[in-house]
Amino acid sequence: MRIGLFVACLTDTLFPGTARATVRVLERLGYDVVFPREQTCCGQAHHTSGYRREAAALAGRFASVFARCDLVVTPSASCAAMVRTGYPRLAERERRLARVPRVLELSEFLVDVAGVTDVGATFPHRVTYHPTCQSLRALKVGDRPLRLLRAVRGLELAELPAAEECCGFGGTFAWKNADTSVAIVADKVRHIGETGAEVVCAVDDACLTQISGAMSRLRGGVRTLHLAEILASDTGEVPR
Repeated sequence: MRIGLFVACLTDTLFPGTARATVRVLERLGYDVVFPREQTCCGQAHHTSGYRREAAALAGRFASVFARCDLVVTPSASCAAMVRTGYPRLAERERRLARVPRVLELSEFLVDVAGVTDVGATFPHRVTYHPTCQSLRALKVGDRPLRLLRAVRGLELAELPAAEECCGFGGTFAWKNADTSVAIVADKVRHIGETGAEVVCAVDDACLTQISGAMSRLRGGVRTLHLAEILASDTGEVPR
């Protein structure tokens, strides 16, 4: 199976370790992973801000770039949701969207396609999991990330109070409604602190950016890591 890796803008720019970790996990399981260098933004920020023409152009480019892949895997639930729920709304504007490759978020691929929960990871730390809004409501990934975490050797999983509440990021929402966003993430950071976890993980770097920033400002003392980084770990060390 030829798997295309779509890393998403934020991951590519600020968190390349997430992309590398995703590749390590997939290759460890024996998959051939390709990274088309022509990939750009999926158009999500444009679409949610009302720039449908610009979003459609980016969506068409995505479809063309990944056309030769059997399947596309991304470590971004929000971008996967854009492709699966947003692209159909743009199809009338962009003929290339007549054929869009199947796109799955990493945990969906591992559990549903690869058929595994134990990916050979070791991470002896106390971890809590934040289910991001797009993974929870748009993709409905359910407990797939939790099943993967429970299979990690040495990992102690701590339940997050009010886990399904938003972190306050919401893409451009955080910029347009900064005061509200800050109030929401303050609650999230408080709940994370109540778990006694060393690490909080999620399936979206965007949400982890929001949480990490708040942790820094409020001196929360908990590290943020993408699920892929934990699954890729075979030494138990926390990535820097």
